[in-house]
Amino acid sequence: MQNLTKTPLYKGLYIAIAVIVLWFVAIIVLMNYPINFLSPWAYVFILVQMHLYTGLFITAHDAMHGIVMPQKPKINFIIGQLCTLLYALFPFNTLKSKHFKHHNFVHTAKDPDYYEGGFFIWYFSFIKQYITWWQIIFMALVFNILKIYIQQPNLLLFWVLPSLLSTLQLFYFGTYRPHKGQHNNIYQSTSQAKNHFVAFFTCYFFGYHYEHHHSPATPWWKLWKIKNKQVYTHQ
Repeated sequence: MQNLTKTPLYKGLYIAIAVIVLWFVAIIVLMNYPINFLSPWAYVFILVQMHLYTGLFITAHDAMHGIVMPQKPKINFIIGQLCTLLYALFPFNTLKSKHFKHHNFVHTAKDPDYYEGGFFIWYFSFIKQYITWWQIIFMALVFNILKIYIQQPNLLLFWVLPSLLSTLQLFYFGTYRPHKGQHNNIYQSTSQAKNHFVAFFTCYFFGYHYEHHHSPATPWWKLWKIKNKQVYTHQ
């Protein structure tokens, strides 16, 4: 389905750049942050960084749909590949191919995001679909190079841990909750109750998952408008 709302020419690109810049600023600042486990700020910053990692992936997801900058496919690719590299050295085109299989074969054996099972076994199946051994090896290599210059606790708390927590955030709110069980609609998905504040902080509005499948050409930052149109049905 086509986007239900018009978008200014460069707005998607500006928002994508803002997410990337915020991630860079946070990671640079936090690599020098004096860690105090008795301070609540350390834990707040972990959650902030987790949310920004999720933002990187959601931005890459928009690039997969060609909606960061629809008029410039090369810019979509550059933004998408940059975000997936920063997230966990993912090859953008591989993720894009699997994501479109999810849309085309949702809730079937051909859907790489779907698994018949409980939360944890589904989560590990989900991770296995996307993580490769070469990624783990290169991430380990990057980690060992970085720890020459950066304190290891900072790397673990603000680089490694938030990215791992982000995979849980993306999986739970963007895959497990929307697609678990059977649904009486063509997208085999549900949608969380309308609360734009909660929807943004849980997963950049991707709890409005039926709305995303209904209008995949709508960028993440406009999904709340689709929710307001009350397009969710049970058919």
